[in-house]
Amino acid sequence: MDEVAPGQTTSTAAPASAGETLRAAREAHGLTIADIVARTRIPTRHLEAIEEGDYAGLPSSTYAVGFAKGYARAVGADEVAIAAQVREEVARLGRAAAYVPYETADPSRVPSRGVAIAGLGIALAVLILAVLWYGTTLFRGGGASEGAGAEQAQVADASVPGAAPVVAPAAPVAPTGGQVILAANDEVWLRVYDADDKTLFIGTMKAGDRFEVPATARDPMINVGRPDKLQVTLNGSAMPPLGTGERPIKDVRVSGAAVAARLADAGAAGGAAQTSQAVPARVALDPLAPSIQQGNGSAAD
Repeated sequence: MDEVAPGQTTSTAAPASAGETLRAAREAHGLTIADIVARTRIPTRHLEAIEEGDYAGLPSSTYAVGFAKGYARAVGADEVAIAAQVREEVARLGRAAAYVPYETADPSRVPSRGVAIAGLGIALAVLILAVLWYGTTLFRGGGASEGAGAEQAQVADASVPGAAPVVAPAAPVAPTGGQVILAANDEVWLRVYDADDKTLFIGTMKAGDRFEVPATARDPMINVGRPDKLQVTLNGSAMPPLGTGERPIKDVRVSGAAVAARLADAGAAGGAAQTSQAVPARVALDPLAPSIQQGNGSAAD
């Protein structure tokens, strides 16, 4: 029997943990944690938890054993022995082997929480805009239907005897001034000048060419070879053609006031034409018209 000398104490070296064994094997091969991550695709924090024996930082005991076996293969250790040791260490800690969903992908490839929230916000914004767009379109369609119904009701009221006569729409009021633009729809010769006979523009315009009459010009006028090839607009409103193109015209005023007056005259003429067409139509719709005519005929007989 061996005897212990006086002054000496017995000591039994504790067996190395699985994590210490794996760390020693890694350092023996001159590898870093980053090298093991590259070989196993296991996140750094989980490899460090295995080396420290901190199995509480792993998803479950199943993953603890799996990660340890992968670590052992990467450093050439006995993965069977390492797996058995990890199971014992986990059992001593009292952890139950429960499955927790986990993906061993590289965490750098997983989108951050901020990116996920931003993506969700963009998707919600697109959905809200789509709902507003379709809703607005639906409301516009309903308004158009209501307007059509109102027009039909007015026509029906006009056909009833004793109803108030239909009033023709008033001619649009043309603006009294603004920007006058001369635009060529084909090749046309044009001269623009003011009351002092000062030439503002002269030359042949091609299709698509345009000239803006200066608003400060004093009573500007034009001479044009083919008036049917020249379009005169005031603030975007087109004036009727200046002529048929059979002959050139000259001394035509194109100031804002002059063009506005032409537009007003054209609107009044159009309103008068609509009124003259509306009266016969209203008489033809009168259901009493035939009976009145028959009554007159009987009286004549």
